[in-house]
Amino acid sequence: MNVPLVLPQFLDRAVALYGDKPAVYDEERMFTYRELNERVNRLSYGLRDLGVQKGDRVAYLAPNTVEMLEGFYGVFQLGAVMVPLNIRLKPDDYVFILNHSESKVLLVDEDLYHLIQPVKDKLKTVQHILVHYCSEETNETDYNSWLAGYPYTAFDRADLDENDVCSLLYTSGTTGNPKGVMLTHRNNYLHAMSAMHHLRVNDRDVYLHVLPMFHVNGWGSPFYYTANGASHVCLRKATPASIFHAMQRHGVTVLHMAPTVLNTLLQYHEKHHPLLGQPVRVVIAGSAPPASFVTRVEEELGWEFIQVYGMTESTPLSLVSTVRSQFADLPAADQARIKAKAGYPLIGCDVRVVDENGEEVAHNGKDIGEVVTRSHGVMLGYWKNPESTMDAIRDGWLHTGDMGTIDEDGYIDIVDRKKDIIISGGENISSIEVEGSLYEHPAVLEAAVIAVPHEKWGETPHAYVVLRENQTVTEEEIIAFSREKLAHFKAVTGVTFIEELPKTASGKIQKVHLRNEYWQEQGMTGRLVN
Repeated sequence: MNVPLVLPQFLDRAVALYGDKPAVYDEERMFTYRELNERVNRLSYGLRDLGVQKGDRVAYLAPNTVEMLEGFYGVFQLGAVMVPLNIRLKPDDYVFILNHSESKVLLVDEDLYHLIQPVKDKLKTVQHILVHYCSEETNETDYNSWLAGYPYTAFDRADLDENDVCSLLYTSGTTGNPKGVMLTHRNNYLHAMSAMHHLRVNDRDVYLHVLPMFHVNGWGSPFYYTANGASHVCLRKATPASIFHAMQRHGVTVLHMAPTVLNTLLQYHEKHHPLLGQPVRVVIAGSAPPASFVTRVEEELGWEFIQVYGMTESTPLSLVSTVRSQFADLPAADQARIKAKAGYPLIGCDVRVVDENGEEVAHNGKDIGEVVTRSHGVMLGYWKNPESTMDAIRDGWLHTGDMGTIDEDGYIDIVDRKKDIIISGGENISSIEVEGSLYEHPAVLEAAVIAVPHEKWGETPHAYVVLRENQTVTEEEIIAFSREKLAHFKAVTGVTFIEELPKTASGKIQKVHLRNEYWQEQGMTGRLVN
């Protein structure tokens, strides 16, 4: 008899093998895997009492807490669908997502309730709201008091199939409303099996939740760390000080984050020199950083740098950029260049770089094409949006919208989003490559590059730059530096200095806001772009 690949099995394994081991640290609280499982059972009983059945959607608006973590498993036991919500949206965004997903129950943290309270009357399907850490002023059901009223004994689970949808994840809507990505138990289960191998997850790991659990790799990672009996450390607010404090207090060995967040840790380390005694792996997803950044992380922090690539629609990871054994004797600088690439396919993933005709580009590290993938992780589709599903998945291949190259050793390098490629005088320019060169300037803390119109060349690169503290530099100096580092047609032709770059909750730079800001400054509000 075949055993279905369903996610509650991961917590079952942890309870059976690591029941008395610390499972979750959440501020001053600690729960063993057995205690976590008891809370999960109480949650399942409570949700069933509220009328939640198989296939119903249950939404969460919460930071990284034990209440958020246990939600996945408590919802899954019912065969219901978890809908994690981005905590940085506006009230009207939640109205759209909650109504579009037809969520039946909403669990929200007290600190975020103010985002829901003004739009409660617009929620068409939400029948119950439960509030984590509910205050007396908030006229809603207090979650922990409610949870305590239900038994902790084993829950009689729904009949789960591995092809059942377990998660509905809304991608950020920079072009219209966000789309709900449907992921199945099988998607997440097989992704976890592959990712835990490539990231070398084991039962001695202590994983710090820096990425929010609503984020693309914030909800994927809990499954494989739980399956291996690793300990979770929840972090409500991920500041450099709180991250290093948690790492020191709990002996954190692995954490996932965006490059911009890691950059803030480097700056903090320069000033405060926090001491860590344990080996640390840092898993980075987002725009590929320059090789010099990888070198700084490994030399200054002493952490192992692991670059990964993926997207919500692929559950999420498809590529990993560890140095394979045949390249282990290369000089450190060459290894850093390998680690800075998006990487080679994870087991179970077929990833290719194709031209506009769907043919693979030459494996020469130069020819640019779109990155496409087919794997056990590719989504079932977009919820109630067959048109977008058919546009994204063609002939079984998920089209990522990312442009890349592939070298003779099979390492893929992301050069840009399709919409972020700069075409100047007929030449394709990678904004990521231009940004990487700017990061080498000693005064530059952060940089983002967009295309702007140019009378002669059509468009040219324009940089938005955040300077390091107490540093000054002129636009002309940055342009000259760029021309020294790059072919002249790739160099920036203008610079805007700003206090900070617009970012998502996970630290990803939002270039759409920079493009819109540029057009507004030019007095051309009719040219706002997505």
